[in-house]
Amino acid sequence: MPTQFRALQAEEMSNGAFRRSLVTRSTADLPPGEVLVRVHYSSLNYKDALSAVGNKGITRSYPHTPGIDAAGIVAESLSPHFAPGDAVVVIGYDLGMNTAGGYGEYIRVPADWVAKLPPPLTAYTAMILGTAGFTAAMCVEALQQHGLEPAQGEVLVTGATGGVGSVAVALLARLGYTVVAATGKLEETAFLQALGAAAVIARAELSDDSSKPLRKERWAGVIDTVGGPILANVLTAVRMSGSVAACGNVASPHLETTVFPFILRGINLLGIDSAHYPIARRRALWQRLAGEWRLDNLEKLARVVPLEQLDGEIESILQGKQIGRVVVAHRLPGNG
Repeated sequence: MPTQFRALQAEEMSNGAFRRSLVTRSTADLPPGEVLVRVHYSSLNYKDALSAVGNKGITRSYPHTPGIDAAGIVAESLSPHFAPGDAVVVIGYDLGMNTAGGYGEYIRVPADWVAKLPPPLTAYTAMILGTAGFTAAMCVEALQQHGLEPAQGEVLVTGATGGVGSVAVALLARLGYTVVAATGKLEETAFLQALGAAAVIARAELSDDSSKPLRKERWAGVIDTVGGPILANVLTAVRMSGSVAACGNVASPHLETTVFPFILRGINLLGIDSAHYPIARRRALWQRLAGEWRLDNLEKLARVVPLEQLDGEIESILQGKQIGRVVVAHRLPGNG
């Protein structure tokens, strides 16, 4: 097995600026763990971009290899649960944050971070989903656990053209829900309709600043990927006993609201954290995404970018311009 491999590395310069470059690393330098994985694909998430530009709230020390997602095959294993050649996926936990991540051709991680890849998912299709798609699935699962059914009415997805939002639209539509996609990119209406959105609305429609404690009931459920004022306004229009799954803060981490939606309409605000989701439940949800929740034509959600061309995509996602999913390739689709 080769001991040298390529990786994208972010490092801090003497002037405090950060730069990214492709470097050669050794598997001997990887952190301890029971499973060494040959990474075929990773993906680009907002958290990856923050790590890549030196955000110390995400990554404490540099130089560092980002990539919170990785899929490939086991190269070496000290765990009885995995053998060389097993197809596996690793997302979340500390991968790509303070542990060298999927933008390297190899990762070494604890066995309890690893899930076997259930067919027909491949390393490629698993990374079209990645943390973003898995988070979307967690949101849908949480809404269903709190009673959301298709017959109850419209389900809103905010930030619908992003990674989480686009998969959420597709998955909800696949399960029979009437999906309303909210976006600041109305030029992408056809993209969202192709994913299954029954209606597409402008983000501005959710930006009412009248400070009404309650608005007319509309949403049976909500998947919110943006946070801030939009989440605050959405809460006031959720139907009686409805639920909101909140998983993002790209607009703002601050939430200014009142208790009225909760005590007068009995709504639920569900926080979604994919990074520390228990491994047993994580493996079960991957099985679901490979089975009853499998999305056809996943490829229409994604663009494939080789590691060498990732810089532009990092800047794009930081500027809120990413559409769908960006898969980071260590090898070409169709080869794993």
